[in-house]
Amino acid sequence: MERLAIFDIDFTLTKKETSIELYKYMLKKNPSLVKHLPRHLVTLLLYGIKFYDEKKSKEAFLRFLDGVEEKQLQKIVKDFYREKLSTILYEDAINMIKKLKSEGYKVYLISASGEFYLSELYNIKEVDKIIGTRFKMENGVFKSLINGANCKGEEKIKRLMEELKKDNIEVDFKNSLMFSDSLADLPLLNLVGKGYLINYKGKHELEILRWK
Repeated sequence: MERLAIFDIDFTLTKKETSIELYKYMLKKNPSLVKHLPRHLVTLLLYGIKFYDEKKSKEAFLRFLDGVEEKQLQKIVKDFYREKLSTILYEDAINMIKKLKSEGYKVYLISASGEFYLSELYNIKEVDKIIGTRFKMENGVFKSLINGANCKGEEKIKRLMEELKKDNIEVDFKNSLMFSDSLADLPLLNLVGKGYLINYKGKHELEILRWK
């Protein structure tokens, strides 16, 4: 059986929220995208008062990508990784990934953020699998509609189990590890034998690691 080292991404591997960084990156390339800023602020407000759930707010936020052709999007996310995403990774996180990979763990990254751009993290050669929220492509263009469910909480376990079954992998969860900045990942943290909270500001029975 395989041992997994599972990592959340936003604020666990990265120092910043990746979807916001993607928008800021594209805004620099195309200032006309500033027209989406008012909607982003309204979306944040509606989510804050619980009028929007996370799925709806995520779909609304990523509307700035609607209509982008698949090939163009592939280039955008490749450039985004090279120019921005790769620069906001915690060095301690990368060192931990390399250490655990050398010890025989399979490295899985599981995030609620969009899989279409997080897949660029396969550039980290030690990463075995990336699972994120999936978005629709319609007639070869991006559509800011989530395909399935938002990959958060229990959905992360569901998606993980689907991938393990597809790849015919049996896991020794008792000797597997999970790293996350958020208690929203308690389902995964409780699934494995040892869970860690990254840069967590409160107190908790789980071990807290301070990554830079």
